[in-house]
Amino acid sequence: MNSEILYQQSRCIAHEIKNHLSICDLYSEIIKKRLDNAGFHDATIENALNCIKKSIKIMNNSLLDLKSLNNFKPENIDLAATLQQAVQMAQIYEYDKNIKIETDFKDNAIVYLDETKFLACIVNIIKNAIEAIDKKGKIKITLAIIDNFACIQISNNGTPISKEKQNEIFKEGFTTKKTGSGLGLHICEENLKAQNAKLKLLKSDKKETVFEIKISLLKES
Repeated sequence: MNSEILYQQSRCIAHEIKNHLSICDLYSEIIKKRLDNAGFHDATIENALNCIKKSIKIMNNSLLDLKSLNNFKPENIDLAATLQQAVQMAQIYEYDKNIKIETDFKDNAIVYLDETKFLACIVNIIKNAIEAIDKKGKIKITLAIIDNFACIQISNNGTPISKEKQNEIFKEGFTTKKTGSGLGLHICEENLKAQNAKLKLLKSDKKETVFEIKISLLKES
């Protein structure tokens, strides 16, 4: 592997680790406060611990990517259950906001994907949606089966992406955030594309911003 490829890969991995370390750190604080204030079984603590475990798994998977350019381990996963898990993990980012996250899973499917990488992509997109909302708003996640595709839409009513920037958001290094690295959506698009899935921005206006993921349900011959 030449130095340029190694450099680019390392940047992408560092971005993923940064996102999920923040989840672990925030949930650790929640656990500490709960344990200080209550000496009994708490469902919130259980959920937090579960999210930490999932995040650690994602970080371990990302570290393996440093050794291989093709570190995909697809398996049959329950799409609705995985999306719900992503919602639970991403909710920590809204701890100081009033955001309602709605889910509408009209259909469901068992899809053949790398669960860890897919989960990381969904968490990243929901995190972006939360960050687009100032203090109060709504995020909606839908799932439907249309023409042999599992179609996932993630929408928010936060600050829209300007028309000038909408064609640039998936480019590596492009960001609309002051402290952003411009890697999140680029990594999501590449990881999904490698698994026969497609991520795109459907629209972004004053009413809502909508991202869509389409996953083929047809097995490759």
